[in-house]
Amino acid sequence: MSSAKKRSPHLRQPSHRPESVGDLVRAELGRLLQQELRDPRLGFATVMDVVMSRDLRHARVYVSVLGGAEARLQSAEALRSARGYLRRELGHALALRFVPELDFRVDSAGKGPELKPTDT
Repeated sequence: MSSAKKRSPHLRQPSHRPESVGDLVRAELGRLLQQELRDPRLGFATVMDVVMSRDLRHARVYVSVLGGAEARLQSAEALRSARGYLRRELGHALALRFVPELDFRVDSAGKGPELKPTDT
């Protein structure tokens, strides 16, 4: 075996898999929020970005919500309570080995502090 074929792990190209899986998750979550989720607490919310962990088991979902702080907080609660449903629907829609845990971060078009519901 040629030593040229052996590659050092430090010389590997970075994987683009987390970005491509994040794009799939973002598109499906956007569809689910628009068409499937019927929680009145959820305002006009848009999935802005999804950042996947390297092992694809966790996804940080950035959601923009129109309205004030109260609307953002209610939307964050709605997303937190729907997390299991959304995760299950992602599992049905996407052919992934692992369905990622969803961590929603809500803000208003990138302005203001992030609001995260309390886990109780």
